[in-house]
Amino acid sequence: MVALAKSALEDGKAENVVTIDLAGKTSFADHMIVCSGQSQRQVSALADRLVDSLKESKYRISGMEGYESGNWVLVDLGDVIVHIFRNEIREIYNLEKMWSMPMPLAMEATA
Repeated sequence: MVALAKSALEDGKAENVVTIDLAGKTSFADHMIVCSGQSQRQVSALADRLVDSLKESKYRISGMEGYESGNWVLVDLGDVIVHIFRNEIREIYNLEKMWSMPMPLAMEATA
């Protein structure tokens, strides 16, 4: 699913597509994909392309948030969470930095 999602986004000209392994960091997903679009229109178009591609391959879409605004769209695929940002919004939240950092030792002991 990760490869298909990443391919759909790259085919739609998404920028800076990054895949983050969430194993051992959270229980809500195994992977996160973060990418950018140049405009609100491109962000929404990338979300459409992603959803259409996954549905064609019989994957289930658990939910989607933020589509109407086109600034930040979150697509929940169950084990994979996809964040599609407008460039300026991505810089503000910097999710890849936050989720790529090692988990603190105190949290590892309770995980």
